[in-house]
Amino acid sequence: MSNRVYGASSVRQLAAVVETVAPRDPERWEGRRPILGAGGLPVQVSRVRAKQLWALVGMFDRAVGREEMPGRAGRTAAQLFTWAALRPFFELVAAGELRDPSRSERGPLPLASQRIVRDCVGILAELVVPGKAVALPRLGQPELKETVDARSRAALYRELVDLAGRGRWDPDVAGMSLEERARLLAMVAIVLDSGARSGEVAALRLGDLAPGLEAVGVRRRQQKAPPNRVGEIAAAAAVHPGRVREVLLGRLDQVSEATRQRVLAAVQELGPLPEVEWYRLRPGSRVAVRRWLEVRERVVEALPLTGGRSALWVTLQASKAGPAGITVRAESLGRSYTRGITALNLVMAGAHGWSPLPTTMEQLRRAVDAVPLPGPPAGVAEAGSVRSGVGRT
Repeated sequence: MSNRVYGASSVRQLAAVVETVAPRDPERWEGRRPILGAGGLPVQVSRVRAKQLWALVGMFDRAVGREEMPGRAGRTAAQLFTWAALRPFFELVAAGELRDPSRSERGPLPLASQRIVRDCVGILAELVVPGKAVALPRLGQPELKETVDARSRAALYRELVDLAGRGRWDPDVAGMSLEERARLLAMVAIVLDSGARSGEVAALRLGDLAPGLEAVGVRRRQQKAPPNRVGEIAAAAAVHPGRVREVLLGRLDQVSEATRQRVLAAVQELGPLPEVEWYRLRPGSRVAVRRWLEVRERVVEALPLTGGRSALWVTLQASKAGPAGITVRAESLGRSYTRGITALNLVMAGAHGWSPLPTTMEQLRRAVDAVPLPGPPAGVAEAGSVRSGVGRT
């Protein structure tokens, strides 16, 4: 999200609109303008969505002026959302012609990425041409990678408890240190008990751990209703969960107006999602998290910087981002998880009941059917912060 200058007047106008909902100035971030989220409720975009919106502005900037695009697409932002402009735009997107040239990726854009572009176009259309019907392409569902079956999850949980409690994993095995192991096992334990997404795991703070590590509070992203919420809405509206997802994501081309109204009425009746959903941590998970907190405290205590130290996940060695002990970025945490699971598969090869685990957190998360607690656990304030910290902050 750099402060670049766009050539076409239409793209400059579009960038000005995005600036209101995803400001590049950190000091203006908290005051950003809300957009319409699930069920038409106002929400503020996440940092991930903000990056996607700015990436879309860059795509439009690279598209305007090409021979495939109509000449008037460069005049006003509204012209970018006509079918005359969107039809060739989406064709260029699918072919990979509008990729960021500074990045190494080449070739057609994956279906999942095309869906992100389409969703972002829908968000900006509502801001630029509110109330106007904008034609968006119909895209199939990307093929989901295989999840982890119940037997493998049970074996994983047994082994992570053993590894965390007895330290069977030798230091530096498969290139992974004891500290990295502790962080990985705590991360896996939280995913298994909460079904949290990778971005939600990365956003965890010390204050999201209940006293005694009885539970973890997950701050759900409001743009995408979690699976249990879709089920609630579907039951209240007496419609199929698939129709609920279509309405919540604004994909109305295959949803009747009557269904849409029933879903929106159910959303209003149920009210907004809680800021934090709390999930019980099993005894073995508490062991894994406690081991990581001990490692984390040693690392953070050596940090030569002052300021906020509330992130649950911190770096373990110095890098370009800074010294050891600073907050791990979501992308780096995902890469660390992949490296760790790859090493864990190597360590556990041949163990009874063990099947190699998929190396993305998403595949593990989708296999988990976690049910949140009815409310915050004892000792936790309603706003989601504990009364006394866990470890040092």
